[in-house]
Amino acid sequence: MARLPCCMVLWLSQLISAQGMGHEECPVLPSLLVLAANRDEFYHRPSKLASFWGDNNEILSGLDMEEGKEGGTWLGISTRGKLAALTNYLQPRLDRDARGRGGLVTHFLTTDIDSLSYLKKVSMEGHLYNGFNLIAADLSTTKGDVVCYYGNRGQPEPVVLTPGIYGLSNALLDTPWRKLSFGKQLFQEVVEQSQALSKDALIAQLLDVLNNEEAQLPDPAIVDQGKEYVQPILSKYAAVCVRCPDYGTRTNTVILVDAEGHVTFTERSMLDKDPTCWETSTYEFKLQS
Repeated sequence: MARLPCCMVLWLSQLISAQGMGHEECPVLPSLLVLAANRDEFYHRPSKLASFWGDNNEILSGLDMEEGKEGGTWLGISTRGKLAALTNYLQPRLDRDARGRGGLVTHFLTTDIDSLSYLKKVSMEGHLYNGFNLIAADLSTTKGDVVCYYGNRGQPEPVVLTPGIYGLSNALLDTPWRKLSFGKQLFQEVVEQSQALSKDALIAQLLDVLNNEEAQLPDPAIVDQGKEYVQPILSKYAAVCVRCPDYGTRTNTVILVDAEGHVTFTERSMLDKDPTCWETSTYEFKLQS
C-alpha cells in the first residue's frame, strides 16, 4: 500500500496593538498563537515522542526514525521562536527518487535564516520533492510574529500570511475540503470562547476537535485530487481524525504562545501501535526572543 498523506494543521495568529485591538478576523485572546495539529501515519512507522534536542536542547519536536529518514519531523518549535509545520500534498503517484520532505522542518529549526528567506530558498528546489505544504514562522514578543507559507504544488513564491484563522490539510492552504472546513469551524468555536476557559480546558477542547471522527462526505474535491488512490479509505480519510486498522491519527499537538512569550506545547501520542493506548505530555518554556 502506498503511503497516505493525511494530516491537518489549524491555527490562529493575531497581532495586538497598543490599544489592545486584534485583527478583524481574530478574536482578541490571551494567546497570540493557537495551533492544533494531527499527524497521520502508518502505526508501524518508527518515531520518537516530542522532546528537546539540538544544540543546547533548544528545539522541541517529535522525530521520524524510519530507516533512511531519521531526524525528519512534521512539526516543531524552538526556544528562539522558530516554528514550522509540514503536510504532504495528496497525489495519486509518488516519485520514489524525490528528496525526503521531513528535513524541510528540521533544517529551518536548526538554521538562523528567517522564515520568508528560508521558504524562498526552498521554493527554488520545490520541484525536487513530492508534493508538500510548509508553514514557517518567526515568533517574537518584541518584533511581532511573521508566519509564512509555501506549497510546491501552488504558487511559485512563498507568501507572508496576515493574522487570522487558517487551515491546512493535504491540498493547498485553505483549500475547502469539507473536513478542513468542518475542522476550522470547530477550531474557531473553541478559540472564540477561550477567554472564558482555563488553559487546561482550552487544550482539552482543542484535543477534542483533533479527535473528531465524523466523516464529511461527499467530498468530490478529495476524490478529484486523490483519484483511485484515496477511494478505498475515503469514509475514514474524510474526517478530521483518521482511524483505519493500520493507519491513522497517531499524534495530536496543541501549541499556545501568549503575549509574554510563554509557550505551552502539549502532545498526545499513540503508544505501541494501539489506537486505544495514548500518552499525553506537556512542555512549557519562554521564548528567548
